[in-house]
Amino acid sequence: MTGAPAPQLWERYVAIGDSFSEGMCDPLAAPGTAYAAAGPSLPGGVHRYAGWTDRLAVALDVAAQAQGRRTRYANLAVRGRLLADVVGPQVQAAIALRPDLVSIVGGGNDLLRSSVDVDALADQLDGAVAALRAAGADVLMATTMDPREAPVMKYTRVRSAAYTANIWAIAHRHGAHVIDQWTMAALRDWRLWAPDRIHLNAEGHRRIALHAQHALGHPTDESDWRTPLPDKHLPTGRDALVRDAQWVREHVAPWLRRRVRGESSGDRMTAKQPELELPARTWAGPADPTDAADAAGAAYPTDPPDA
Repeated sequence: MTGAPAPQLWERYVAIGDSFSEGMCDPLAAPGTAYAAAGPSLPGGVHRYAGWTDRLAVALDVAAQAQGRRTRYANLAVRGRLLADVVGPQVQAAIALRPDLVSIVGGGNDLLRSSVDVDALADQLDGAVAALRAAGADVLMATTMDPREAPVMKYTRVRSAAYTANIWAIAHRHGAHVIDQWTMAALRDWRLWAPDRIHLNAEGHRRIALHAQHALGHPTDESDWRTPLPDKHLPTGRDALVRDAQWVREHVAPWLRRRVRGESSGDRMTAKQPELELPARTWAGPADPTDAADAAGAAYPTDPPDA
């Protein structure tokens, strides 16, 4: 009797996309890490976020080392980017690095616009995935999360669902892997999200990284990342109104001002890791996942919404 086949290994992993793949809002363990950008420092003296792609790269490298190999990792994702930026310059830059695995997640910023053409968006993504596959890379994609309970994003649910359906079709057409966020009930718990209610916190990124490993055929404890956090009393009545007002003041209003000015939070940012390098643990991590979710969601400051 033979055992299960060894998981596939990759040696050149490149992440492209927007803030989701950049890693907002998953702070580094050590503030002050160099960030390849002309823009200002991030909140709290942090110069770079970690994120699910950093976590995935480390896990892939651990698996590769067990087979006497190494995985190198680059991250070209930048917050605020529309899908056209991802499928254009970022795809070309990724291909130039000769990757054998590319994660491509984009379109979230486009879906916030009521005028978006979801089918045209899917066509752009399809062309990008085809180009990456033609260049010899395996591709990892991600659906949107189900925004049915989100305070603002719930109004994008119809177009988010259509885009998710297109992502599955693209994956089947090109043999790509998919992180299925839509069915992750745990993501509907706001304790996995940052104060801006549009970016994941550290615990959210940890769970997505494990889901990504699973999507790529690497064994994980599914109960660890699929199971929702234990029940907890959430604010209601006046407390909820106070928190909502604070969210509007600190996150929504600045985002609207940028939209009026035609600006993005990533206008002065460049890729945080433009070259392939050996990955290393970059993220902070309390011992208890529930504490991690509470601490990151309540205390860590973030930029206003711009995926």
